Amino acid sequence: MEFVSTNGSGQTATLSEAIVDGLASDGGLFIPKDFKQIQLDPAQDDRYKQAKNDGEFAALVLEQFFAGDPLSNHLNEICQRAFTFPLPLHKHKNGGMVLELFHGPTSAFKDVGAQFLRGVFSFLPRRNKKPRLVLVATSGDTGGAVGSAFSGHPDIQVAILYPKGKISPRQEQQLICWNDNVSAFSVDGTFDDCQNMVKTAIRDKSWNERWELISANSINLGRLLPQMVYYAKASLDVYR
Repeated sequence: MEFVSTNGSGQTATLSEAIVDGLASDGGLFIPKDFKQIQLDPAQDDRYKQAKNDGEFAALVLEQFFAGDPLSNHLNEICQRAFTFPLPLHKHKNGGMVLELFHGPTSAFKDVGAQFLRGVFSFLPRRNKKPRLVLVATSGDTGGAVGSAFSGHPDIQVAILYPKGKISPRQEQQLICWNDNVSAFSVDGTFDDCQNMVKTAIRDKSWNERWELISANSINLGRLLPQMVYYAKASLDVYR
């Protein structure tokens, strides 16, 4: 599958390129060139039912996005590493359904995307052998999830930017408690200021000459794709 920029410049990228780059060179986000639909016919539904766990189900949902990319050979293993905690769907007494997404290591739904992204970079070779630096802006949850996922993996450095005095003490502790490869920086500003700093760094020539820069915010396909899996699974569960 090819991915294109939302700014319409015509730039295309493979899945691996889109995940490593984060942003297109024109400043846009990468999205699939074609949005394919999953037809819920009996044969296809049976295929999903046969998935032994959430990791296998995730690989089935995501296979069309990985098609033709070298990462497709590792998709099942990446999914098995990411979907390691329950994502239960509960029926409420009023008849509604509640999807619980707080059973990951940092109690944030973003644990799924962060662990998936870490798995992806286990199989992506470095460009020009430059050291990798993950940049992430956070108002609390994203930074903790990324810190948890990448902590203890010295092959990748992580820099977490968060707005000074604008998150709770508990959230701040979850940003600064990780191992040596994860660093947190308080920014005198808002979350948007942190996000702008990340985007500026990713497009900066001097930074890119030194590092292979990676965004771990939701501008990155490696975050977005896995986070749609639990919606697909919940929708099928409710449908059945």
